[in-house]
Amino acid sequence: MHRFVRLQLMLRDAKHPVLPTAGQLCLHHKPVATCVRGYVVLPPTNDEEEKAMLHRMMRVDHAGEYGANRIYAGQMAVLGRTQISPLIQEMWDQEKQHLSKFNEILAENRVRPTLLLPLWNIVGFALGAGSALLGKEGAMACTVAVEESISEHYNSQIRTLMEKDPDKYTELLQLIKEFRDDELEHHDTGLEHDAESVPGYQLMKLIIQAGCKAAIYVSERL
Repeated sequence: MHRFVRLQLMLRDAKHPVLPTAGQLCLHHKPVATCVRGYVVLPPTNDEEEKAMLHRMMRVDHAGEYGANRIYAGQMAVLGRTQISPLIQEMWDQEKQHLSKFNEILAENRVRPTLLLPLWNIVGFALGAGSALLGKEGAMACTVAVEESISEHYNSQIRTLMEKDPDKYTELLQLIKEFRDDELEHHDTGLEHDAESVPGYQLMKLIIQAGCKAAIYVSERL
């Protein structure tokens, strides 16, 4: 009798699956209202100059999150069966949320993504896999370098929006600040997991960050 009732319940749940609550969709128990907002992030623009500025920002932010996803994919391809893989996967999952939000913003506002996405697909994966071949320390060193560059880029955007009209850009500022904080958390996680112990750390960091700056520059424009 108990088995029959249990089977009925299973069939009922299969027809009416229980969806995750808003707060279950995000890491670290963040509610969706905080980590992936449902409102329109970009405000109406006054002129073509403002529209172009916002489109450049969203284009490069999307490209950065896309590249970060490919880096973590490369790291997991090499280190996916090691003890460090759950940590890398956790950071990757946050980057997936960031990318999903920027995909949504680009679609809602008809923002063209950078033409260089196919290149960042290859380069990002190669960087992630290459750094992971040096061990977890190499992967963490790559994470520190990339996340520091991205957080500095977000800080630059925050300053620009604050100088122009913080009230008008309230939602966009909240989003960028939140994603910036996630990147800083990843940066600190890398340092806590021996990023600086990889041979040639400073040179590796310098080269990766030079590449990040170049990628930011061209992704805004192409």
